[in-house]
Amino acid sequence: MKIHIKTLFGLEEILAEEVRKIGGQNVEVQKRSVSCEGDMHFLYSANLNLRTALKVLVPVYNFTARTEQQLYDQVMRHDWSKYLNINQTFAIDNTVFSEFFRHSQYAALKTKDAIVDQFRNRTGKRPSVDIKTPDIQFDLYGFKDQFTISLDSSGDTLNRRGYREPGHEAPLNEVLGAGLLHLAGWNKSIPLIDPMCGTGTILIEAAMMGQNIPPQINRHDFGFKNWSNFHPTVWNQVVSEAKAGIRKAQLNITGGDIDGDAVLMVNKSLRKFKLSDSVTVTRQDVRDHRPKTPDGMIISNPPYGERIGRENTNDFYKSIGDVLKNNFAGFDAWLMSSNMEAFKHIKLRASKKIVLFNGPLECKFQKYEMYRGSKEEPK
Repeated sequence: MKIHIKTLFGLEEILAEEVRKIGGQNVEVQKRSVSCEGDMHFLYSANLNLRTALKVLVPVYNFTARTEQQLYDQVMRHDWSKYLNINQTFAIDNTVFSEFFRHSQYAALKTKDAIVDQFRNRTGKRPSVDIKTPDIQFDLYGFKDQFTISLDSSGDTLNRRGYREPGHEAPLNEVLGAGLLHLAGWNKSIPLIDPMCGTGTILIEAAMMGQNIPPQINRHDFGFKNWSNFHPTVWNQVVSEAKAGIRKAQLNITGGDIDGDAVLMVNKSLRKFKLSDSVTVTRQDVRDHRPKTPDGMIISNPPYGERIGRENTNDFYKSIGDVLKNNFAGFDAWLMSSNMEAFKHIKLRASKKIVLFNGPLECKFQKYEMYRGSKEEPK
């Protein structure tokens, strides 16, 4: 099968390497995505094991359309009963960049109408739409006049690992958290600290990586399970292989945050995934944080300033720089922020800068190599 895997901007090469490791063939890096080829075993494994994937799509129909009528007619030409039966619900996710279709939602609506009308014309009945929990999720992608409709094998986005409380949205996407660890070059032998850990995304992702725990190990609902060609035997084999690969490892992962509620949330998530013996998190101001090892790595996503005000943020980032210089000689420190002005107040020279996006915010992920007697950046 041709397979298209979505990710976040800046993580494409990381995802491509992950895809190759689990057996993807003819891997090509694209913008915010990776395309490849694979069989059903690979498709299931991609959903279970990829840490930097958001969605795993299988393209089923390509066509050209410049008007609403053309789009409707083209969709009507394809046999949708191959993927959807009359008793199943469906929904259409959409991303359209086209001067011919100013409102992507309307393109999705015309696609939905065509699928429903095809069933009604053939059977006298129509499948129902369920935008929250559909049995079958289609993905409509349009660029100019070229369209692709794919089957969404994932269902819910793959950043949802299951260690969050329902309804709780973290300030850092889990896929991005895993991506930061890969980009920084962290591995389980390196002591890791996040002294501004919030609800612990980076720490939890690191603990799962360090023990080779599949990111979706506790998830049971995937889009492909509702497909007519779902193979339970192959799926059980993929799960068994993944579980057999888990390795208990001695990890040195610690974190802290000044927000007591956030710390409680982290520890609840750690207990939920049986990771409490791998990660230690305490309520602590970053300015009071002291390492317990002579070297290691800091990876953190400090506040960007929306809640603490501009001047306070600049002072706060200055204090981060002071803490790094005074307490963390011998460490590599990686910080991500969208606040470029505040970054200047750290007053350390970054040895590497990577552009990423945290939601809609353009960020830089910057590396500071902390040597004894680090000098301030020249003015």
